[in-house]
Amino acid sequence: MSLVECVPNFSEGRRPEVIAAIRDAIAAIDGVVILDVSSDASHNRTVVTFVAPLATASDAAFAGIAKAAELIDLTTHTGEHPRIGATDVCPFIPLEGTSMEDCIVLARTAGERVGRELGIPVFCYERAATRPDRVNLADIRRGEFELARTELGTNPNRVPDFGPNAIHPTAGATVIGARPFLVAFNVYLGDKANLPVAKAVAKAVRSSSGGLKGVKGLGLEVDGQAQVSMNLVDLDATPLHRAYEMVKMEAEAQGVTPTWSEVVGLVPERALFEAAARHLRWRTYSPDLVLERQVRSAAAGGESLTGFLATVASSAPVPGGGSVAALAGALGAALAQMVAGLTVGRKKYAAVEAEMKERALQAAALVRRLDALRVEDAAAYATVSGAYQLPKDTPEQATARDTAIQRALVDAATTPLETARCCAEVAALAAFAAEHGNTNAASDAGVAALLAEAACRGAVYNVRINVVAMPDRAAGAPLAEEAERLVARCAADAARARAAVEAQLG
Repeated sequence: MSLVECVPNFSEGRRPEVIAAIRDAIAAIDGVVILDVSSDASHNRTVVTFVAPLATASDAAFAGIAKAAELIDLTTHTGEHPRIGATDVCPFIPLEGTSMEDCIVLARTAGERVGRELGIPVFCYERAATRPDRVNLADIRRGEFELARTELGTNPNRVPDFGPNAIHPTAGATVIGARPFLVAFNVYLGDKANLPVAKAVAKAVRSSSGGLKGVKGLGLEVDGQAQVSMNLVDLDATPLHRAYEMVKMEAEAQGVTPTWSEVVGLVPERALFEAAARHLRWRTYSPDLVLERQVRSAAAGGESLTGFLATVASSAPVPGGGSVAALAGALGAALAQMVAGLTVGRKKYAAVEAEMKERALQAAALVRRLDALRVEDAAAYATVSGAYQLPKDTPEQATARDTAIQRALVDAATTPLETARCCAEVAALAAFAAEHGNTNAASDAGVAALLAEAACRGAVYNVRINVVAMPDRAAGAPLAEEAERLVARCAADAARARAAVEAQLG
């Protein structure tokens, strides 16, 4: 199932009955699962996190926006958090099986409906923005509801993307968009007397002021305490622990120590694991070392293909080309196994039955091995990354770091080299299947050969790029030389398979 996360922010955090009504309106839509409802009286704001099928996510968001417009009056609203509407912002976030493009379509579909049916002006932001000056939420919301009341309809730069060119008298305007996963992270700096420090720290960390990439920050007073309120919109660029360390460093430079922190809403588990690994100085950390992750994978029968594709398509550096090459090789091996299975047991091919059975077993073993290499290739990256993070302040440390990098890169090159070896074997199996297997499956044998050759070449790219990065390239030269021999061998067998298929196709 293709799922979407949606995290609408409503300008109400003090009236439980209103919050419940908005929540219930969203939950009433088919397929919706409410994951979290976080309210803050000081901010006077509620964040609802829900997931829904792609087909009904827009309906669920609309239901919440409509109920908020009915029950929230911004002319009487006060709170610490900036806001422009009863539903202030409503982002769609892609989950497994859903693309960012899907979420952009959802955002614009919802925006058009909100403008048309509710008479609320809608601005599109982040990935759904229709113009560059509307990518950033803060730019759209500048001046909040009060300024928007005077500028909509008079300022040509503030014509909404959907709906009337006039503010809704009580519900204001709404900002709807599509974005990657965001973490709302707050760090407290003690008594409200430290509010000037919080404001200065927020300015130092936010990206718009030259701080951390993908960080939006404000200094606020919340429940008598000074708070640095942050949105981390790119966890790859700025993980949770780095944001905290920056806040701590900037605050302590002014004589203030953070007292505690909080996450509003939900957070990806990887962000917490990475923060823990950083705190423990765990150089060899990998998500695959987490017990529950392995248990979930085993219980689910392994990662789904859809999940793997979504992970590849994300901005994370792994899994990358090496893992994809291994997957392509595994698919080629599976096809070769299929052709062998379609050949065994048929009288017409009795002469090759024994050998075909053996080839089927070899193909099955290659499927398992290449799938394992898909995972190993991603894990190898973690070792290389850890080596590059070693200290190099002294000559001894620099030497130790170079040694660790060399060792890690050799290991990282060895994995795709093994992938290339396996793919060369797959190409040979595909050629045999194309030449001697069931002629009705000749095209399948041909696809197996094409996949094997592409996978082999892709794996060899990964061998070479790791060798090029080695401090001692000479040590990696034998790996690169073997890789090139494997490409030649694989290409020759793939050519045999193609010739056999073309002969069958006439």
